[in-house]
Amino acid sequence: MSEVSAITVNNLVKSVATQEGELTILNGINMDVKQGQSIAILGPSGSGKSTLLGLLAALDSPTSGEIILDGVALQSLDEEKKAALRKQKVSFIFQSFMLVDTLNALENVMLPAELAGIHQAKEKAEAMLERVGLSHRLTHFPNQLSGGEQQRVAIARAFICEPKVLFADEPTGNLDAVNSEKVADMLFELNRESETTLVLVTHDLILAKRCQRQLLMDTGVITESEGEPNKDKTLSNNPAQSHLASVEAS
Repeated sequence: MSEVSAITVNNLVKSVATQEGELTILNGINMDVKQGQSIAILGPSGSGKSTLLGLLAALDSPTSGEIILDGVALQSLDEEKKAALRKQKVSFIFQSFMLVDTLNALENVMLPAELAGIHQAKEKAEAMLERVGLSHRLTHFPNQLSGGEQQRVAIARAFICEPKVLFADEPTGNLDAVNSEKVADMLFELNRESETTLVLVTHDLILAKRCQRQLLMDTGVITESEGEPNKDKTLSNNPAQSHLASVEAS
């Protein structure tokens, strides 16, 4: 693993206005993720996990603080430049698959490659679908595929452009146990081979343990477990540690 940082976050704050007043969703987040590293962000619903993921991926802007993605300070970019950065450096995998219903599996995987101007997009897409075990499903549309197959198409689509950073939001959340394990195996195998930095949000402790690091979020604050996620080694005291321990005990 490289010692170069893929993502650096300094004192990140995200607040929104509500009828009851200002609500702070993220409260002074600091983190550093090295190139090629895999990290899981865990925590209860409403703890700020998905908000953090959106900020790291330049899909939203913080109230204050700094995010540096692959050497680029996001606060220095306008929306057009953020979109260009995402196209060049970032890919996504979502819980709901987010495939285009009117495109078949091959066309779904080709789409980001074509948008990025990658040569031989069709050949690359065919190779990616073969890697995830779907070479026999190239012409099938999303509604003709199972949930596990759709997520494997989404994984092939995410890796075709060889992203620097892959963000995954509950990538196995809609799958049964068998398909969850298959999808996770493919995700981590491709991640290791491509040396992509992987940042995933999950409630799945088994999936989280497969990452090199586990970050725990609660009430907008982040802590980190070193080694096994239930060990009492954190950057600061935080209720998320007891939350993770209770999940593991259940």
